[in-house]
Amino acid sequence: MQGDMPEIEQAPEPPPPEHSPTQHTSPLGTSPLGTSPLGTPPQGTPPQGTPPQGTPPQGTPQPRRTLWRHRNFLLLWSGQTVSEMGSAVTQLALPLTAVVVLRASTFQVGALTAATYAAFALIALPAGAIVDRLAKRRMMIWCDAARMFIIGSVPLAAALRVLTLGQLYAVAVTAGVCTVFFDVSYQSYLPVLIDTEDLVDGNGKLGASQSFAQVVGPGLGGGLVGLFGAARAMAADAISYAVSVASLLAIRAREQPPHPESRQKLRKEVAEGLSFVLRDPILRKIVACTGTANLFFTMGTALQIIFLVRVLHVRPADTGLLIAVASLGGVVGGVFSGRLSRLIGSARIIWFSSLVLMLPSLVAPLAAPGRRVALFPIGLGVAAFGGVVYNVAQVSYRQAICPPRLLGRMNAAVRWVVWGTIPVGGLLGGTFGAVLGVRTTLWIGYIGAWAAGWWVFFSPLRRMRDIPAGVLEVNRAPGGRVPGQGGGQLPDGAGTHLGD
Repeated sequence: MQGDMPEIEQAPEPPPPEHSPTQHTSPLGTSPLGTSPLGTPPQGTPPQGTPPQGTPPQGTPQPRRTLWRHRNFLLLWSGQTVSEMGSAVTQLALPLTAVVVLRASTFQVGALTAATYAAFALIALPAGAIVDRLAKRRMMIWCDAARMFIIGSVPLAAALRVLTLGQLYAVAVTAGVCTVFFDVSYQSYLPVLIDTEDLVDGNGKLGASQSFAQVVGPGLGGGLVGLFGAARAMAADAISYAVSVASLLAIRAREQPPHPESRQKLRKEVAEGLSFVLRDPILRKIVACTGTANLFFTMGTALQIIFLVRVLHVRPADTGLLIAVASLGGVVGGVFSGRLSRLIGSARIIWFSSLVLMLPSLVAPLAAPGRRVALFPIGLGVAAFGGVVYNVAQVSYRQAICPPRLLGRMNAAVRWVVWGTIPVGGLLGGTFGAVLGVRTTLWIGYIGAWAAGWWVFFSPLRRMRDIPAGVLEVNRAPGGRVPGQGGGQLPDGAGTHLGD
């Protein structure tokens, strides 16, 4: 969502500049304008009134600094990349600990998964209102520090031989609570850290890191489980949270929390976030699309291991490899999301990614034993590619149109709806798989997830190429990008589920 630089009126015969012009940041792919000229500098001092060599004429807008040179963003990005890798290890090691170490039943493992997502359904809405009352970075630091101790308690208890299934449930619930607060703060903090014009680029880089973790994390987790055991492997996740805390502490951008006098009752603030989502005709359709896609796609992903092993006769050791290869589609989607948004349009890409880019994903249920096994990772990889492009586009749209004071509540309201359909999809997938068969349920899941894109196609987005500049200006503070922030110097599910 590139904004045009405002034209600067050229005054006649301007006085010589006393200071070097202010540096701005540049779009991705351009180099920052050098502060020194090419070649050898001239000897002596230039005559009075002559700009220093290498200085562009006054009134000429300078290109923006690329995010690759944005120190604060790089700290956030690098810390979260390490944290995502650790979380991917835990996604494998936690259920393995329950199954292998504690001999949990199928129902108990399912209950452990439900405990992981329970916090999103129970506290996401009040979490958004609470986050909007506090400084986002401080909240993120406390959440990561808490998760470091919570996850770290599992390998410690295993080493002391006191680990129980009850502790795993407690870890899943409490870590899930911290994740809710962290994710809402995380999405609301990015617009504080970078310019509105860089949100697509920034979200794309964060999405690529999440998808990269989905590729590398399971393999890394499998290796750690083989070397140290399932429970002790989770120590890697605890260490990754420590790295994230260190990176957040190193960020220098100042953040000013809302003034206490602007706060309202918690219930009223929660209602205000929901109301903002439901009133906006485009945002309302985005939420409907994302929630529907998650419902149907989870029906398919809940059965993908059974489909690979029992229908396609893939060896269990090879199933992780096929899924990891498919996850590369999400990495590619994160890398090219910014370019696709500029090529197709920042508004048009939202429905285009769902209905056009994800259409080839329908080949996945056509997979069969033999060479046609390859159709499954191809279809899943296409779904991951389109899903990341969609996520980057719709999250960037949400961040751009929402007033800064409502960002936390808006993000929490959206996540409460779109992630609330995930456990329902898992239950439906298991039920339909037992009654209709695995392949039939896979067809229902993939077709339903693709068809969810019609929600956003039949919305005002269909008539737009880019988000109108007027929409952005309404929600930006006069003279600044975010009130009290000065512009400053994204969670999960990017590879599988939609709606960060």
